[in-house]
Amino acid sequence: MNKYLRYILLASMIFLSFTVYGQKLWTLEECIKYAWENNLQIKQQEIAVEQSKNTLKQSQLSYFPSVSGSIGHNFNWGRSVDMQELIIIENKLTQATSASLSASLPVFNGFSKHNTIKSNKVQLNIANLNIEKLRNDISLNIAKAYLQLLLSKQIQQNTLVSFNSIEKQRERTAKLVEAGSQPYSSLLEIDAQVASERVQVVNANGQVETNTLTLVQMLDLPPAEKFDIVTPDLEMIVSKFQGESLENIYDVALKLPQVRSTQYALDNSKIQLSMAKGALYPSISISAGYGTYYSDAAEGAFKQQFNDNRNPSVGIGVSIPIFNGFQANTKVKNARLSVKNSEIDLKTKHQDIYKEIQSAVSEARNCYEKYLASEQNVRAMKESFRMAEQKFESGAINGTDYIISKTNMIKAESEYYQAKFQYIFQLKIIDYYKGIPIIL
Repeated sequence: MNKYLRYILLASMIFLSFTVYGQKLWTLEECIKYAWENNLQIKQQEIAVEQSKNTLKQSQLSYFPSVSGSIGHNFNWGRSVDMQELIIIENKLTQATSASLSASLPVFNGFSKHNTIKSNKVQLNIANLNIEKLRNDISLNIAKAYLQLLLSKQIQQNTLVSFNSIEKQRERTAKLVEAGSQPYSSLLEIDAQVASERVQVVNANGQVETNTLTLVQMLDLPPAEKFDIVTPDLEMIVSKFQGESLENIYDVALKLPQVRSTQYALDNSKIQLSMAKGALYPSISISAGYGTYYSDAAEGAFKQQFNDNRNPSVGIGVSIPIFNGFQANTKVKNARLSVKNSEIDLKTKHQDIYKEIQSAVSEARNCYEKYLASEQNVRAMKESFRMAEQKFESGAINGTDYIISKTNMIKAESEYYQAKFQYIFQLKIIDYYKGIPIIL
């Protein structure tokens, strides 16, 4: 039995020290950086940013005139008209070559181009903010998974220490039973506790493996790559909670990408309103053209005809909207409603952020109080178990009382570590709202 238990303990310790010589240990910062560089959602959003840049550039190029040219060569037979002599030609093959060049430039169209450029700039800013928000969300999720893995590794370590302790206690109890100082029932009770803690070791190993896999999947690491994390010193983070000013955090949190994105959405809705109003104004454009042609039905060489038949032109056009079924007016009304709706979205976002900060600070305070209480409880349970262990070895208490005391200590330690890591995570959430990078 003892030999079997040693094998179990040895295997668990090997699992605990999973890293081999030369294997990379990942810090939280490295995990976050890797995710930023390889996350597929971020890559898709980066493509959206490039598309927005192209759209903006195209709208800026719309200020240049549009120029087009054409050239053609025609064969005519049967009845045709000599455009130079204005006579009908019967059953004669004729050839004609024509060329033209034209350009047009809108001079005024209700500031449509100007507003389109402004709108596309806003859309580009929103696309960049979406990447920033994705990165923030990924950072928080990875930090949570990282701390969860640290917690499971800490619990695993405690279960191994406890298992080793109960195994040694079993050996001492066996000697006491053999010497007649303890009843045989005490040894049976210790054996039952050994079996129970062996299960706890297996469960702790499984939890570490599960949480490791969760973090690996979040990073999208190659399946064959071994993975383990650095165990940082968290005592510097777990300091006395001084409370936080909600107003100060809120003022900083207004710079978060999700808030700025909502503000940009409001700006864009105002631009769309200006564009809708622009459709009510007349539009003015200028154009210019140049054309010429050659026909073998006319006298003169090709070069001479092209020179004689030149036809330059310049024009200006004005389009005045008179009646279109009130479509323009309806678009203006709907655009005004969109502005009001965007204003409500922005106010809602501000309220949501403030409520989230309130909840985060309140939860951090509660976690800190729970952490302090569980820390005191651990000290008390450890002292109680120390005394129970001494009494058990002297025969003052039976195995049942000893096991109850040990179980209470293990439970207190588990609650303490859970409270500690939850408190640290809440501090990281507050850092997120304060715009502080998430590090350990």
